[in-house]
Formats: sequence, structure tokens, C-alpha cells
Amino acid sequence: MGEMIVSLNEDIRLDTTRARFTNLLKRHRELSDRLSRDSDKTIFDRLLKEFEAARTSQSQEVCLDGAEWNDGLIATLRERVHMEADRKADNGKAGLALVSHPEERVTYRVGNKVIYCLEGARIGIQYESSFAGETYEIYHCVLESKSFLEKMTVLEHTIPFFLPLRDLENDLLSSNAKKFIDNVGDLLQAYVDRREQVRLIKELYGNQIRELYHSLPYHMIEFAIDDCDCKVMVSLRYGDLLGELPTKVRVLVWPMHQLKRQCTSPRLGKLGSQAIPARLSFAEDALRIQSLPEAYAEIVLNMPQEIEQLFLQRSPS
Repeated sequence: MGEMIVSLNEDIRLDTTRARFTNLLKRHRELSDRLSRDSDKTIFDRLLKEFEAARTSQSQEVCLDGAEWNDGLIATLRERVHMEADRKADNGKAGLALVSHPEERVTYRVGNKVIYCLEGARIGIQYESSFAGETYEIYHCVLESKSFLEKMTVLEHTIPFFLPLRDLENDLLSSNAKKFIDNVGDLLQAYVDRREQVRLIKELYGNQIRELYHSLPYHMIEFAIDDCDCKVMVSLRYGDLLGELPTKVRVLVWPMHQLKRQCTSPRLGKLGSQAIPARLSFAEDALRIQSLPEAYAEIVLNMPQEIEQLFLQRSPS
């Protein structure tokens, strides 16, 4: 009896801590949105107009694949935007109208990325995110360099502040611009994919899910599944923000003997004596290899018999 009271007190403290942490995350998101909403929207609207103008003025769009997409192309684009900027400056000093070069108005599409030559010796990348075949947000990143020989830097962008753009810039942009551009696209797509997976399970199974909370980039996700006698806690960790599947998964289940029983199987009568949670291996395996909505559907379908078998094996004879 003493062990059961201790276990119950620990559960209460854990629930209290989780509730406080969930409230803290909610307040943090609200504050972050309030602080960044106006400035981010201004930048987004301005860049959207500029990228749209660049698209309208293009003479052609070239789709690249495989070896065609490389650092050599980026060097060519850098040279082109600097030559255009120098020519415009020289004509301006001479009081001449700038001669247009429509043949140079070429954009390049690489997967979900569209690369533009912008005014002022800048290169712009537009990232198009998607989920389940539908297009979602568009993000922008503008690169510049003071001269063709100097390294590029990120001038401005509309990428969420909680994604490690600056880390990628410091690690890759000066040495491998192609990899930098690709990794930013992968980072954004993985974030949107994780976010939309959570949104979808809330939409489909909201009546079964409790205590759901997550980090801003959705690389930490936890929720409880409302199930008959048992309390089921799911914890997902994505060690790599480029990943769409979790690297660490834990699904714990233990009987809620203080609740009214809803299960009909008479063989579950001994579940109340199990105070120590058990891990649901089949659920963890499903979450490692399937998207969250797919894994959740499989877990809920098989959970009653899996829990019954698990605790019957652990019950004393």
C-alpha cells in the first residue's frame, strides 16, 4: 500500500510539472509570435513582391537535376549579379539609361527551390514547402557579397527564428554554398512535415489525445493517449532537425487503478496491482518507421490486445 501511495504521489507531481511546462511553452509561443509578427510580415511582404517581380521579368526558367546543380552554377550566378550591378553603377555615373539584357533574366528550379538573380548583386532563394502533396508556406533567403571575391552572407530571410539558419551559414555558406542552400531547404521541409503530422493527429484523433505539447521546431513531442484502464504516454525526440522521423521514441503504459474500469475483458482484473510502467515496444517500433498519423492509427488498433498480453505476462501467478 505504501508503494502505491508513493507511486500515486509521483504521478501527481509529474502531471503538475507537465502542466506547468505546457503552459510555459504556450506563453513562450505567444510572446514570440507577438514580438516577431509585425517585422516578419513586413519582410515577408516586401520579399514576396520582389521575388514576384523577378519571376515576372525572367526570360526563362531552367530546371536543374543531378550534376547540373553545383557550386559552379552558384559562382556563375554570383558573377552575373555583380556584373549587372557594376554595369548599372557605371551607367548611372555616366548619366546613361541602363541597357537591359533579357537573356540574363534566367531563374533556376532545383526540387522545391527557385533561385533568382536580384538587384544589388544579390541571389535570392525561394523555398516551397509541402505536405501530403499539398503546397504550404513559401520561405525566402537572400544572399549577398560585397564583391565576387568575398564570401556570401545571409542578408535577410523569412525562415522561422527557431531553426538554426545562422549555424548553417557559419558552417557551410563560405565553403559549400550548394550544400548550405540544400540543407536550408531540407530543414524547412522537415519542420513543416513534423508540424503537419502533429496537426493531422490532432485533427483526426483529438478526442483521444491529452496533454499534447511540443517544442517550437517540433523536435520534441509528447502526448498522452486516453485509453480505458491504462495511461499511455508517448515521447518523441528528433535528434536531427533535418529528420522527419524520430530518433528516440518512448511509449510508456501503466494501469490507472484509481479510474473506473471501462475494459470488458475479465482477464484484466490484476492490472491494478501493476504500479511500474511498461514500455510498449510495438508502438515504439511503429513510430520509428512510419509517419506519426500512420503509426498512431496502428497503435490504437493493436493497443488493447498488446496491453492485455503485456500485463498478463507480468502479473504474478
